Amino acid sequence: MESFWSDPFGWIGRAVWDLLLGLGLPAVLVDALLLIVGALLIVAIVLTTAGIFLIWLERKLSARFQDRLGPNRVGPFGLLQTVADALKLITKEDVTPEGADKVVFNLAPLLAVMSVAGIWAVVPFAPRLSGADLNVGLLYIVAIGGVGTLAIIMGGWASNNKYALLGALRTVAMLVSFEVPMVLALLVPTMLAGSMGLTDIVRAQDEVWFIVMAPVAAIIFFTTSIAEIGRTPFDLAEAESELVAGFNIEYSGMKFGMFFVAEFLHAFTIGALFGVLFLGGWNGPGAERFPLLGLVYFLIKAFLGYFIVVWLRFTFPRIRIDQMLGMNWKFLTPLALATVSVTAIADKLALGLGWNRVATLLAANAFLVVATFYTLRAYARAVRRRLAAEESEEALESAASMEAAHTA
Repeated sequence: MESFWSDPFGWIGRAVWDLLLGLGLPAVLVDALLLIVGALLIVAIVLTTAGIFLIWLERKLSARFQDRLGPNRVGPFGLLQTVADALKLITKEDVTPEGADKVVFNLAPLLAVMSVAGIWAVVPFAPRLSGADLNVGLLYIVAIGGVGTLAIIMGGWASNNKYALLGALRTVAMLVSFEVPMVLALLVPTMLAGSMGLTDIVRAQDEVWFIVMAPVAAIIFFTTSIAEIGRTPFDLAEAESELVAGFNIEYSGMKFGMFFVAEFLHAFTIGALFGVLFLGGWNGPGAERFPLLGLVYFLIKAFLGYFIVVWLRFTFPRIRIDQMLGMNWKFLTPLALATVSVTAIADKLALGLGWNRVATLLAANAFLVVATFYTLRAYARAVRRRLAAEESEEALESAASMEAAHTA
């Protein structure tokens, strides 16, 4: 039993391997079957968690934020309410608009779910437990995230509806814009760990989490990730007063539900990625010795990030598209560029001159925060002066016109 607790996942894998070999199956086929079963298990667990538990949890959390009860009738504590809603969606009529591109129209919701579920293939859940330990894990995450953007434009374009197309174009403009500072922020943990592999990034945080060494990059990544899933205050895809219902207006039944399953799953995925990249992943006391404990640490950090996403959703109002893009291109992108540059310089100085790495990077981030504060204050003063000058000009013009009218 000691070997089981020190490597439970490997122990289970070896037991299944011996069982299948004992049945007379060739080793190549056993390897293939284990890979397929592992992939199916990850997808099934992730989709079940998002499709049932996370939707229920978010409903209950939103109810507490808004001083109400939430689902509490179907099943104990309302746990079966999501199952009832899923059955309702399955039994609803599946409508395809006249003139729509049926193949693209039906493929879009599938791609939306697949793009999010595919991210979990490289997430390290615990020591020696991950779907695929790629040395370019971050690059894979960025690449497969683009499939979700493709699904949105496919759904809007194939619907043969001008409102759906407008909603898709506006949402994609937001997603593509916020990918720039997000990718720049991902360069920071890559530099600090010296690798793009998620397992290497987690192991590089054995002593100090990256959120301590790079808090500015962590905030940028978290903010842009919320924009990537279209959650409040960036939920332009659901701006009913402007777009009816956005890119998914023509979808019904389970295809409509799949877009929202992808959104709920993506929200939890943000919490998981934030925990892996900046909170040490499965790192914690006794995690290396007892991998199941590492899995518990990972889930706690993932749910902490997810709770913050939900908290922000029911706290802030929606902002306009011009405000959103202005914040991205005028604030987040320059700040991300400055963060990457300052972090690279500070890390190089610390390693080259023998300075304390954590203290040096903390000082660099403090410098970034102070410089950002003074830059924003100078910008606000310039805007106020410009507005005051415009008001003065308008007042002078109004006084001149009144005097001319009086003279006449």
